[in-house]
Amino acid sequence: MTKIVQPLAEVFGHLVNDQSPKANRYRSGRLCPFNNKVPNCTKDKAKNPLGVCSVFHDGAPAITCPIRFREDWLITDDAASFFFGDGTAWSSLTEVRLNDANGKSAGNIDVVLVAYDDKGKIFDFGALEIQAVYISGNVRDPFEYYMKNPKAHAQMDWSNQPNFPRPDYLSSSRKRLAPQLLYKGGILHSWHKKTSVALNKSFFETLPSLKTVSKSKADISWLIYDLQLVKEEGQERLTLTKTDEVFTEFEPALISITTSSPGNIDDFIRLLQERLDEQLETPPNNKIIEKPF
Repeated sequence: MTKIVQPLAEVFGHLVNDQSPKANRYRSGRLCPFNNKVPNCTKDKAKNPLGVCSVFHDGAPAITCPIRFREDWLITDDAASFFFGDGTAWSSLTEVRLNDANGKSAGNIDVVLVAYDDKGKIFDFGALEIQAVYISGNVRDPFEYYMKNPKAHAQMDWSNQPNFPRPDYLSSSRKRLAPQLLYKGGILHSWHKKTSVALNKSFFETLPSLKTVSKSKADISWLIYDLQLVKEEGQERLTLTKTDEVFTEFEPALISITTSSPGNIDDFIRLLQERLDEQLETPPNNKIIEKPF
């Protein structure tokens, strides 16, 4: 792939340098090709959507929109193979609310796969969570600049602009992935139901090492995908491809993800000493008001 000095990989489902009639139609119509709930992109704002599906980081695309994982619904096929046996009839339901024992919402499950019998009665289900990556910096400014003239700005140099956008994997795991496993995953685990987590390869590689088990003993399957460059009819595009699948038990995985790796205690004590020294060297300036009354 040609080196790109701007952050945008895909906009409205197409590479930024794709000037085909199809790509132009998707850009002009603000359309989503990845099975959104409506034909249009609705990311961030429905009337002025932020149509960035993925950004470049270290020369590779990183998925920033959860809808991007819905390409051809590969993720549901992969999750179903973990949840159910061969030959099971199943369907998928999106954005299903999950309540706790007090009737309070623990959040929406991205996709629930339901297995049903010949009469259409559900006898099993599993939860599929989709984990795109958060962005630090400003991605809307380069997006809007690009959209003003997609052909002329496809190779724009955004590297010297302030707040250059890049994936924030640490925030994505601490603020998104860990709470979801804790609250929604905890309820599902208590019901003895399995969970699949779909995420980018680059995101998974930033997680702590997870203790793996066999598929038959697993509570969670980590479905790891990458965007790979393919060429069809003379036009390059990125396609969602599963690169690996990792099986873990629920509690060890949760502990690994939510436990911080401790730094050096001596460094912390040194910081405390510096703060204390500053405080002792600079006593508070207490002014006395003479004859206040």
